[in-house]
Amino acid sequence: MAEEKKAVAEQEKKTPAKKADAKENKFLAWCKRLPSRIATPFKNMWYELKKVTWPTKRKLWVYSVVVLVFMLFMSIVIGLLDMGASALIRLLV
Repeated sequence: MAEEKKAVAEQEKKTPAKKADAKENKFLAWCKRLPSRIATPFKNMWYELKKVTWPTKRKLWVYSVVVLVFMLFMSIVIGLLDMGASALIRLLV
């Protein structure tokens, strides 16, 4: 009976060490996986960028001109609206 109690006591003493070892092993495994976990999104981004259809120089030029013309048109429209609102405020005041 005394020997069984000693065996149980020894097992209880070993159990916390096993828990500490398990935590240490988890931490080490996490540290080993960390570089691949960081690199994976960048690899995926690189593969997706390879799939992109990039515009030709001509299309890029045309798209840029379209954007600039639209910006000029909108600035004129907003300027006219601002001048009209200013004139309306002057008449009311």
